[in-house]
Formats: sequence, structure tokens, C-alpha cells
Amino acid sequence: MAKGSQLSQLKSALSQAGVTGNQKNGKKRKRTGSQEKDKEKRAAKLDEIHKKLNPFDVKVTKLKHEVGGRKVKGITGKPSQSKQAGLEQRKKTLLVEYEEKGRAGGIVDRRFGENDPSMSLEERMLERFTKERQRSSRGAAFNLEDEDELTHYGQSLSKLDDFDNVGLGLEDEEDTGQLNRDIVGKTHFGGFSDDEDEEEDNREPERKKSKAEVMAEVMAKSKEHRLRRQMEREEEDNVRHELDQEFDSLRDLIYAPDPSASGSNSIPLGSVPKPIEIEPQDVDYDQRVRELAFDARAKPKDRTKTEEEVALAEKEALEKAERRRRKRMLGLEESDSEEEDGRSRKKRKRGGDDLEDDFDDEETWDGIGAGLGDQAPAVTGGDEGSSASEEEDEEAGGEDGDDDDSDGGEDRDKDEEEEEVEGDHENLVASAKPSKRKSKATDKELPFTFPCPATHEELLEILAEVDDKDVPTVIQRIRALYHTSLAPENKFKLQVLTSVLIDHLLYISSPPEPHFHLVSSLLPHLFALTRAYPIQAAENFVEKLSLMNKNLKRGLSGGALDPQSKTWPGLSELSLLRIIGATWPTSDMNHAVISPTRVLMGAYLGLGRVRSLRDITGGLFLCTLFLQFEALSKRFVPEAVNFAINSVLHLAPHGYKSIASLPGAFPAPDFHSELCRALALDPKHVKVAVPKADLVALLTAEVATNEGKAQLLGLAIDLVGRFADMYKGLEGFIELYDPILEILLHIREQNSLGSLQTRLTSVTDAIRRLLKFAREARQPLLLQAHKPIPIPTYIPKFETSKSSYLRRQDPDHERNEAAKLRNQYKQERKGAIRELRKDSRFLAGVEQKKQAEKDRMYNDSLKKVYGSIQTERAEEKAMEREKSREKKRSGRK
Repeated sequence: MAKGSQLSQLKSALSQAGVTGNQKNGKKRKRTGSQEKDKEKRAAKLDEIHKKLNPFDVKVTKLKHEVGGRKVKGITGKPSQSKQAGLEQRKKTLLVEYEEKGRAGGIVDRRFGENDPSMSLEERMLERFTKERQRSSRGAAFNLEDEDELTHYGQSLSKLDDFDNVGLGLEDEEDTGQLNRDIVGKTHFGGFSDDEDEEEDNREPERKKSKAEVMAEVMAKSKEHRLRRQMEREEEDNVRHELDQEFDSLRDLIYAPDPSASGSNSIPLGSVPKPIEIEPQDVDYDQRVRELAFDARAKPKDRTKTEEEVALAEKEALEKAERRRRKRMLGLEESDSEEEDGRSRKKRKRGGDDLEDDFDDEETWDGIGAGLGDQAPAVTGGDEGSSASEEEDEEAGGEDGDDDDSDGGEDRDKDEEEEEVEGDHENLVASAKPSKRKSKATDKELPFTFPCPATHEELLEILAEVDDKDVPTVIQRIRALYHTSLAPENKFKLQVLTSVLIDHLLYISSPPEPHFHLVSSLLPHLFALTRAYPIQAAENFVEKLSLMNKNLKRGLSGGALDPQSKTWPGLSELSLLRIIGATWPTSDMNHAVISPTRVLMGAYLGLGRVRSLRDITGGLFLCTLFLQFEALSKRFVPEAVNFAINSVLHLAPHGYKSIASLPGAFPAPDFHSELCRALALDPKHVKVAVPKADLVALLTAEVATNEGKAQLLGLAIDLVGRFADMYKGLEGFIELYDPILEILLHIREQNSLGSLQTRLTSVTDAIRRLLKFAREARQPLLLQAHKPIPIPTYIPKFETSKSSYLRRQDPDHERNEAAKLRNQYKQERKGAIRELRKDSRFLAGVEQKKQAEKDRMYNDSLKKVYGSIQTERAEEKAMEREKSREKKRSGRK
């Protein structure tokens, strides 16, 4: 091909091919066949030249390995031509379908009876003829669409039994009033003759019916339809009449006079009542229905009040009740308005919009505290003291406070730490005076309004003459009177009330007379206040925990084995820890209150030394708290498990002489110490039935009894089993409980502990079973499993069956065919996805063109409107200028 521009290359290619240039024109004319062949050759040459001049129309895929003599399909392709062909094909098929997408076309055959398979061809033709005659004869005598009754010569057709004397006979038929035999035999199904031979003899070819016969059939069908409609109408009228009569009887019963009414209309005793005379009423049904519309309708219920409105209403109700109470005490008479208000103040019924938090059937004053927050389930304090071995699952879900460090967690100087260590033991409640506490008060009416206490002493003054069962009512009324929405300063008063309530809970749970039932009744109020003010409540709890930590440090500094050192929590401290676990979520990884609580409890169990049965009681209670704290998170607490098994060693008789003889390596600092030797249980005095541990009595007891030791031993054995069930998923469960199981088996074999023997046997069997499962689940460490690494070889791979060893071949024929089908399905799926994407792009282009055309038309219309407006404005300005010129000419300005 010649060098140069595209035009020069095209000219040289055309001249070389003989398409252009001097062509010899002979005088002889060529035949038509030779001319067509020349045209085809010329077109082929032009096509070849076009391909050579435009190399981008052909796409060639380069092979990785060129093999001589091998023909591979799909190496060369023409993407532009295939793309153009695809577009043309989509315009013919997909575009047509897309444009006719919302079109409802087609021919619907609406001829009478065409879609009714039950009708024969003759019936369809007859009905079509009838419909056609009806349309053509408008206003004729036989109009079936007319609602009027059909007549013939003034007579009703429905009253005629037969078509006698109607003038529908044949022309050659005598007027005898009877149907012709031919009509009966041919049009009336042969007159229902039973003689088959006669039917066969009379069988003749069908003939076309005359107009009279057709109209006779039409009239018969019309008569049947008319009679049917008349019967249906009569049945409907009868039903309607019956309903009207029943309605009259019901209406008379409703508006009948009451015989029990007093007055002149009342019937005296012993007299025979006269029958009620019902006046005839000529009122139709529709009028009575309209009268019912004027009856009194149900009134809508009052709207649901907001929390602020409810709190304000409760406060006003309490103040009114307090005023009435004071007047009754002074002997003054109440006003009429107050009496009416007192009569109207009744127990409000539960409505559909009311929640479940402001109704308490046990309280006499039902409306107090509405909207102050949900009542959390009460945690019975008596159950904590009497049966602490039972795990309580209910926890009040309070909101998490901020995790900011409180003031008690800041670093202190060494001098301050020394003062804390050297100081005396401090009480959690400074105003605690157990000797002056009153549990019963005189029978006086409980006031309705109280001042909000700022300190615990003020609360004690308020509750000085209040019975224990009325203390929750007092707290509830204080919360209602000082609701946050009533005044801005109430928020700070309720925050102080939270701290005062915590102090009071510690006060009433302290010895010598702890009132755990009162603690349980006050806990819902503490839960509500904690949810309302979580940060301030968390600070109050952390402050108490800091004070307990100081007391622990002071007790340890004075000597852990000193009987006078308070290294174990008392009854009020244990109650505080239990309240914290019920108030805050214990499953969080890091919590502002629970985290220091968990650390403090671990310090009690790890640093405290056992000196008496009271210490074991407090430690086992801490173990039960740990069991409840970690029920969800299942964090491992080694101090709790260690103290439980050490308690078993302290209380149960065994044959171990020294620490070295104990299995395992867990710490046992108080094993066989002088103070712990007296704590061992005498198996001879064990009762047949050992009751549950009464921790309140054991914590306040001065002398250790054999019954108390048996109770604590049973509790310790149960705790060991429950900890085993909780920690069975640990990796080191086998190492942890192997020595514990050996100790329990040794105790069971050495002694007979009566009823405790059964409990000990069940726990050892359970631990043995858990250890078995743990050993079966444990597998030794192995190296990473992987396929063996083959030795490298340079021997070529040959297949004797086929020469094309690069193909995928499988000895199994079925598996090979399945693989081929999967591969083919994959290729077809890819092709279908590719075609669908092309179709979507094509349709998107069509939509874009349509939108562009719409936008162009819209812009053109806007331009026309703008042009017309500008033209009008120009004309208006010209007129204004012309008017101004006229004014100037006339001398006006």
C-alpha cells in the first residue's frame, strides 16, 4: 500500500484494484449476468480496501503459544460491526417491546355467548339474532330492556298461559287455537314421545326456523325471566316486611314505660298491670333510621396528660388532702367545695392510655407517683439474710452512669494515706443510732405533705412517728411533691434525696435489728432515682465504697489476725454490696460503680484472714454475690473459688495434717491455724436434716454452734458445685478442679456427714462428670495441618489416551460430563449477564434521548413564552414612551 495520507492511500488502492481510472468500454453490450458478477467483484474489492484502510475495525487476540497448523476460533473479531448489529437487533425487538410496554392492544371478542362453553352454536346464533333485533327496533313492542311489563293488544303476556290466539301461526295453518303437530314434533322436542321407533320414523333433516317460531321462543324465555324476577321481588318484599315488624317490636320494648319507676306512673303492689297499648304509627323504616342518628353519641375520652401535668395534679391532690387532714385534727368544718371535691375523689379506673407503673392495689393512695418512673422489682432483704445460698436472678436495669473517675479514686499523698491507715474504723452512716431507732409508731393519721430532707437526720425526724409499712408511702409522697417538672430546684433536692435514701438503707440494715422487709420496699424508689440521676447516684455509691476500702486498710494495718480488726464487711456493708449489684449492670467490662465493687470484694476475700465463724459467713456471702455478678459475663474470680474450698477445709473433718499434704497449689494461709481449729464440724452431732443457712443469725451470733457450722458447710459445698458449673468452659478447668475434686472425695470417704453426705455426693458426681467432658474436649497442641509438599520433578507429564493433555480430563465419564455441563452453564450465565447489561444500557440511552427531547421541547416553550413576554413588555414600554411624549407636547408633566 502506498505511503502518505489516507486520501492518497485510498486513491492508489482504488486505481490498483481497477475500480477507478481508464476502463475499456466496448461497443458490445454485456449481458445482465456478467454485469451482476462485475458488481459483486467490485463490492468485494471495495470491502477489502475498506478493511485494509481501517485496521481498528478488526480485533486480533494474540496467542500465548503459536502452534503451526492449528486453527483456533475467536482470534479475530469485528467489535464495531457486532456492536452495530446488536444495536440494530435491539431496535427491532427490545425497543418495540419497550415502546409497547404500557399499551393495551388486541381484539376482544365480545359477541354474545362466544366465551360460554355451555351454549351450543344454534343457541349462540339465536341469542345474537335476538340482540340484533332489539337494537334495531328501538321503541318496538318487544323491547326486553324496558322495565315495563310486556303486553300484546293491551293484555299482559305474563297472564297468558299459552300463546293462544296471538297471531303467530303459519300462513297455511287453520285458526283452531291449537299448535300444529309439526311444531310440537319438531320444535318441542318431539312432544316428549316415548316411542323410539316413531322418533326414528319422524326423523327428518333440520330446516331453518321461521320468524314466528323464533319470536315464539323469545317470548317464552321472556315470560320465564319476567316470572322469575317477579318472584324474587316478592320474596325481598316479604323479608323487608318481616324486618320492619321485628323493628317495631324492638322499638316498642325500648320505649315502653318502666313499671318499677316511682311516681304517678308506678304500679301499686297487688294490682294487675294493664297491657301496654301500642299506638299505631304510620312511620316508615327510613324515617326511623334517620331518628336514630339524633341519639346521644359516646363522648371522646380526655387526652392523655403529660408527665408534668400528672405531677402537678398529684402535688395539688396531696396539698388538698393535707389541708383537710389538718382541719379534721382542729375540728373545723370543711367547705362545700372541699366536700364535693372529697366526694368526687374516688379511685380512678384503669384506662387504655394508662401505664402499669402508677397503680398499686396495696396502697390506699393510688394516684401518687404517676409518671415518676417504672417501679423496679423489689429485692427482698430478708431472703438475703435467711437464705443467701439461693441465687436471685432479678436485676434492676439502671442506666449506666458516666465512667468518669469520682473524687474517691484520685491519687493521694503519702501523709494522707498514713492518716487513713492509722485512723479508727468509720461507720458508713454518721447518724446511725440503733438504740434510738423506732420500728413502730403510734396509730396516727399519716400526713400528706412532707419537707424534702437534705440530710439523714432530717429524714429520721420525718420518720420518727411513722410506722415501717408507711415509710415507702412517705418517700413516694416526697417524690411527688418535689417532682423535677414542678420547680427548677427540685432536681437538686431529689439528687440529695438519693444520697439520703442510701444512708437510710444502710441505717435500717445495720444490727442489732435489721429491717430487710423495709429495705425491699424502699429499693424501687432508689432504682427510680438512680435512673433519673445516674451520675450523682454513682458518686454516692463510690463514696461509700471508698469508705469501706479505708476501713479495710485500717483493719489490715492493725493486724489481719487480730480479732478486734474489722477486716470483713458487716451486715450493712453486705447489704450495700447487694444493693449495688441489683441497681447497676454487673456484666459490663468496665463500669464506674461495679468495677470498684468487684475489686473491693476480691480484696476482702483475698486479704482477709479467717478468725471466726462470722468471718466465714461474710466471705461465703461475698462468694454468692460474685456468683450473681458473673452469671452473664462468667469472668473467672479465683478468690471466690479459693475461699469456698478453704471454707470446706475449715468446717469439714478431714485427715490432712499440713498444707503440704493438700493436693494442688491453691493458697491456704489459715489452714490448721489456732483460730480455725475450733471451727471444725463434729460429725457426731450433725442432724439428719440440715436447714438452709441463716446468715443474719450467723453474722450476729457471738458463739459458734455445731448447727451453724453444718449450715455453712452445706452452703460452701453448694457454692463449689455452682462455681464448677459456671466455669466449665474455661481452658484451665481441669487444673482448677482436679485438686478440689480430690479434697471432696477424701472428705466423703473419711466421714459420714448425715444429710450433708447426699449433697456432697451429688456435687462430687457433677464435678467428676464435668471434668470428664473437659478432658474429652481438650486436644493436644498440633502443628499447622497442611498438604504434604511434593518433591520438585522435571519429568514431563504425558497422557496416553489423548494428545491434548492440556484439556480437563477425568477418568469418571459421568463426573467429566457434569464438569462440562457446569462449565457450559457458567459460560452461558456470563453471556446472559453480559446481554442483560447491554440491554439495560440500550434502554438507558433511549430514556436519555427521550428526556433530552422533553427538555428541548420544554426549553423551546419557555423561550417562546419569554419571547412573547418580552415583546409585550417592549410594546408596553413603547406605549409608555409615546404617552410621555404626548404629555410633553401638550405641556403636561
